[in-house]
Amino acid sequence: MNEFFSKAAQWTSRQAGRASTFMLAILVILVWAVTGPIFDWSDTWQLIINTGTTIVTFLMVFLIQNTQNRDTQAIQIKLDELIRVTNQARNGLINLEDASEAKLQEVKEEFSKVKEEAVQIAEETLEEVQDDIEDTSRKIDEAKQEIAEVRQHRTG
Repeated sequence: MNEFFSKAAQWTSRQAGRASTFMLAILVILVWAVTGPIFDWSDTWQLIINTGTTIVTFLMVFLIQNTQNRDTQAIQIKLDELIRVTNQARNGLINLEDASEAKLQEVKEEFSKVKEEAVQIAEETLEEVQDDIEDTSRKIDEAKQEIAEVRQHRTG
């Protein structure tokens, strides 16, 4: 039963995300709106669209949630594998999704500090590179000037 539901949810999710499905939904609404005068805008006419959309919405919630849960689990497994095979990774992060809110906040703050340090190092490195470029440009200009003087001395 679970396998059937899972396959049905995946199939429905793929179908619901297509442009043709969206156009079909618009067509249903247009047909319903056009038939309003035919049914004299009756309560039954209004009840048809309300009931239909409620049923579709109710069922889609479960199907979309199933698909999203599967996607999240697959992504989590892939991330766990990347953490596991990375030498510098902290294996304690593998089960972070099961941690308390306090632990999540603690790790978030820790990574925020790491990010700030990385930005500072990057800025310092950029300044050093810019200094090196300026120094190299100055040396190139000096070399060009020396070459020009040597050429002038030979011809003069």
